[in-house]
Amino acid sequence: MVKLRTFKGREATERNASITSTAPATDEEIKQNEHARKVDTKALTGASHLTIKQSLVPLTLVTILFFLWGFAYGLLDTLNAKFQDALGIGFAQSAGLQAAYFGAYAVAPLTFAGWIVRHVGYRWCFITGLILYENILRKLCVDVQLLGLRHLETSANPYIAVCGPPRLSEFRLEMSQSVQAIGTVVAPLLASKVFFNKVDLNTAGGNSDLSNVQWTYLGIACFVFLLAVVFFFAPIPEVTDADMALQADQTHELTDHVQQPLHKQYKLFFGVLAQFCYVGGQVALASIFIKYAQESAKLSLATSSNRYALGQGVFAIGRFAAAGGMLYIKPRIILWVFSTGVIIFTCCAIGVWGEGGVGLATMILFFESCMFPTILTLSIRGLGKHTKRGGSFVVAATSGGAFFPALTGLAADRWNVHVSLWVPLIGFIISFAFAAAVNTKKSWVRQLDGFRKSKIGYKEDGTEVSEGTDGSGADSGSEEEKKGGAVKHVEV
Repeated sequence: MVKLRTFKGREATERNASITSTAPATDEEIKQNEHARKVDTKALTGASHLTIKQSLVPLTLVTILFFLWGFAYGLLDTLNAKFQDALGIGFAQSAGLQAAYFGAYAVAPLTFAGWIVRHVGYRWCFITGLILYENILRKLCVDVQLLGLRHLETSANPYIAVCGPPRLSEFRLEMSQSVQAIGTVVAPLLASKVFFNKVDLNTAGGNSDLSNVQWTYLGIACFVFLLAVVFFFAPIPEVTDADMALQADQTHELTDHVQQPLHKQYKLFFGVLAQFCYVGGQVALASIFIKYAQESAKLSLATSSNRYALGQGVFAIGRFAAAGGMLYIKPRIILWVFSTGVIIFTCCAIGVWGEGGVGLATMILFFESCMFPTILTLSIRGLGKHTKRGGSFVVAATSGGAFFPALTGLAADRWNVHVSLWVPLIGFIISFAFAAAVNTKKSWVRQLDGFRKSKIGYKEDGTEVSEGTDGSGADSGSEEEKKGGAVKHVEV
């Protein structure tokens, strides 16, 4: 049995000296863990050493969830607009619907969804989230379905980040979020061209039959139910607190990792603030983009909507571009560059009117693209046993989208849409401060770059790299110990 090197005194307590086993995950160990119905947070499952091949199937399945809520996000705005016309819902009520969408982030991750992830596991958080979403879809509760989506995001975002070699964490989440962006682009197109192509609510005597909406939601509900069944039988390796503690400990010589209590995870809490402000700014810009195009460039509603659809496409391209860049450039640097671009183009969009202003606003969407997933992954890097709880905090910070749009709308009504862009700009500046911090604070830079250098989950010379304690392949025990197999528990 392999033991991590011995630490003395206080460091022994902080570094979990009783952690054992540095052997990479075997297929047998992964299979034993795939269908667990209860999570032992102190159990080592081997999932902290998943290879790219072992993580491919679960990553593919979870990425489908990203498309699902990207589609729901894109479809929701179109459906709500139709409901406003059909039911006579006013602007204030419409703002309430938007607040409900993002306000749900403040509920699920910090309560039932976060608890399920930590105590029952990722798989069952996926399944319960899908069932909740499916049941509410069948009842056509457009607003309350969001709890199901937030439930899913609480588990899906952190799972993508931790499932597989740690050096590719940012790349994995960026790619999955790129698929979500595709869903956001596809949904409004299908809504306008298929679901509502024969609906006319703007003329007297027009066709106001919204039965297609019912069939749309029923179809999505059936798909979601089948997806829940797939997740029940699919191989979904569980990553425990002990797995993440072991992984962080094994990169010590590359990252100087020392397990700290949750309240001392300052990078995490700065990331939560940055995520709250960034998402608030992103949603605020999206909420006034069409009005900005109308007021600034005097475009028609239809043309302005098309420009926004183009902007969504540019957003998706930006995510794929950032993901590709992360294979060659450190994610913290990409975040700094993109957040700088957001601030520059937002400042320009405030001062430039006409088509030029619309073009600048579109470029803001491009540079926004990588920020949410990159802030999340950088925030939870090195949390060890606190990774699941930290992931819930960062996902909950998305609730910033419930507050910034209202302030932006008030500024637009009081002055104009150009002035209102100062509200999201403030949020972008705060998120930029986080990007600057992870690029300049030496301990954070070493931690983030250390994980990127780690070869956990990779093969070298045809054999699995076991990493030792330093993440560099260093030996951490005798040959006899290495043959002893994997221990099953660890103090966390």
